[in-house]
Amino acid sequence: MNKKECLSDSNSVPVKRYCQTLQLKNDQELIEKYIQMHHEDHHWKIIRDGIRAVGILNMEIYLSDNKLFMIVDAPLDFEWHLAFEKLKKMPFQEEWEKEMSIYQDSSGGSSMEKWQLMDRIFYLYE
Repeated sequence: MNKKECLSDSNSVPVKRYCQTLQLKNDQELIEKYIQMHHEDHHWKIIRDGIRAVGILNMEIYLSDNKLFMIVDAPLDFEWHLAFEKLKKMPFQEEWEKEMSIYQDSSGGSSMEKWQLMDRIFYLYE
């Protein structure tokens, strides 16, 4: 396990947890549209299916101002880079990334290039 991975307990099943960050363009109208694109009614189901197909168990995105924070839970045998290489080749993933780039203040084409993995610096130990 590298320093960007940590063990977590998701629904009583040990998982690796990855946390990432990304900035949106500082434009409230674009931010609102980005939120809408991730709403259950607008999100592309094929993208959710691809995320699950590469082994991700759970994914959450939080927003503060124009900063995004993502939590990804995956099985203990999950290989981050291999999974995201596979994900970028999934149907419609490239189109989704291109659509999302309208809202994101980042360079790079794939999710793995845009989202920055974070290092955990504190844990509420037992």
